[in-house]
Amino acid sequence: MTLVQLSGRVLYLTEDPGLLRRQLEGENLPWSPALRLRDDISTDEITPAWACYHADERLGEFAYVGIACRDETPVEAGDVRRGGFAVSVSGRRRGKGSSREASPFAERAAGIRLVIAKSFERIYRENCQNLGILTSTDFSLLGPLARGEAIPLDHFAAGEGVVGSSIVMAGGLLPYSRERLAGRIRVPNPAPSLRSGRPPRSIRARSRPAGHAMTLAEKIIARHWVLDAGAVETGVESVSPGQEGFVRADLRFSHEYVTPMAARLWRELPGARIRDPGSVLVFRDHLTLLDLAMPEERKADGLLDLALDLKRRQEEFAREHGLRLYDELPRGPGGLPGAGAEAICHSKVLERYALPGQLIVGSDSHTPHSGAIGCVAFGVGTTALCAAWLTQDARLRVPESVLVRVRGRLPANVTAKDLMLHLLRQPFVREGRAIGTIVEYAGEAVEALSLDERATLTNMAAEIGAFTGIVRPDAVVVRFLETERGIPGADAEELIAGLGSDPDATHAAVLDVAADRLRPMVALPGDPGRGRVLDELGARVPVDIAYAGSCTAGKREDMDMYARVFSAAAARGRRVAPGVRCYVQFGSQDVKRYAEDRGYIELFRSVGAEVLEPSCGACINAGPGVSYDRTTVTVSAINRNFPGRSGPGSVYLASPYTVAASAVAGYIAAWEDGEQ
Repeated sequence: MTLVQLSGRVLYLTEDPGLLRRQLEGENLPWSPALRLRDDISTDEITPAWACYHADERLGEFAYVGIACRDETPVEAGDVRRGGFAVSVSGRRRGKGSSREASPFAERAAGIRLVIAKSFERIYRENCQNLGILTSTDFSLLGPLARGEAIPLDHFAAGEGVVGSSIVMAGGLLPYSRERLAGRIRVPNPAPSLRSGRPPRSIRARSRPAGHAMTLAEKIIARHWVLDAGAVETGVESVSPGQEGFVRADLRFSHEYVTPMAARLWRELPGARIRDPGSVLVFRDHLTLLDLAMPEERKADGLLDLALDLKRRQEEFAREHGLRLYDELPRGPGGLPGAGAEAICHSKVLERYALPGQLIVGSDSHTPHSGAIGCVAFGVGTTALCAAWLTQDARLRVPESVLVRVRGRLPANVTAKDLMLHLLRQPFVREGRAIGTIVEYAGEAVEALSLDERATLTNMAAEIGAFTGIVRPDAVVVRFLETERGIPGADAEELIAGLGSDPDATHAAVLDVAADRLRPMVALPGDPGRGRVLDELGARVPVDIAYAGSCTAGKREDMDMYARVFSAAAARGRRVAPGVRCYVQFGSQDVKRYAEDRGYIELFRSVGAEVLEPSCGACINAGPGVSYDRTTVTVSAINRNFPGRSGPGSVYLASPYTVAASAVAGYIAAWEDGEQ
């Protein structure tokens, strides 16, 4: 029996900033169930965006420096490392938000070897396990740990599937992957194989094995199930929730926040080759406009140089391995300022690559964006990405599915974003019951949505905490494939054949929404789940910044919405309100060209909005539209508003319509069709 002996201290991440400071100063708190622990800790708080410009052990200096405790951030650089902590304890839904593995990497570099929480977000927990950090929801361990007792390693593997437990016992994903590729580890298959050599182009013939109805996502997962790590053959007759194994990826992608750290891990695999490099993409998208937003004191500290080094290291890795790089646009004299990106990674994947029935893994938590086209797309961390380069597959425990059924018709000024903010405030989601599930969106209102609006739904499955989101492909998808990809209609129809949940497929839960009862929504600062109907805000909320962009709200139809509001305002002689800074940012160069062709850019500028090139920008605190003090109030069309996400100010989330209407009004306001 292997025993785990942890000799360091226990750090309780408490709501009370004073209690947290006392621990950092040397006091050891005794465990008590009455201790109020922080819930909903995001990866933006564990390692703020700027800390992630480090891609090595220096990250350990910045563990927890962004954690907000009653509007205070009590942890300073180096505190955790100096404190000698080995165990970190918090409340429910630990690791919300970004898929950045920099967060558990920073914890490990600071000395943390075990994380205990009431519940975990899927990617964060997998990232911990992949790095060799132990995780547990068993608070009874705190007594033995305080007494210095050793804990059996298999205690931390209990409750995991066959793959998860093996990764824990192996000490991480990379050592496990080496053993698996060498044939020394074999994963039991869940059902008879299809034995077809390669996945069939259509899954119509195998869409419903006798006696086993499947959901849409389960059919795609079954089609991609890996039988042998070294073989081309994939596919089993059926899968069921809870079964664990690996699935072959049709496409793998990453961005400059993650590629350099994954490349560093890759160098620990001497002689390894990237499997099928033609199906690997890398993107320069997150930090392309950073120099326009970074405070001068941070530039003086060398953070901009570190960020530019991430760009350089990604370029070198792409050249070395022959990978397709979607880069930034040419820079001006002296190399600065940046001129934006070709596209945000998952925006480009949906525009140009994803196909119905495919399986896609990406280094961004919003990889589910592509689920709008009817594929299974999910985010992975750095170690999982590195392993996927090696094996062309990804670890997966078949999730349960939740059906969100939206009946009726959405009002004219209610969008997919409003629907998501409504869902995020439901107790089922707030209580974490959707964590790790596949959210399937259906119903008349969803069927009436464009592909862009469907992408808002699947994109923000990440905020639900879901494994991914998906929509059954239909005539909307066929038209997109014909007009945007040049795929003949008959071929497009063949691609979507059989892609739908069986009528008697099992969903773990069904959430019914009456579309016609929805109203424009906002999410209060601090968490996307703090949704309110605008009427519930009470007094007017003046805004300083209106940000219209990001992957969620920088699509073509989003530009149509901004243009509709601003055109109506211009016709009445109105423009962006005095004192409000309004930014409109594209998700890709394709979207920018669309806006140019329709005269939108001239319209946006004529009403006083600043137009920005594609980039993740303010959404990742790395571009115009960020705040610099706590008093700034922003209304934003981005997908998450965790503390510090877009600067120290307050960020309200809203739809494209509401953001544009608020820019004109000067306070948070809904758009009424024909007004402004």
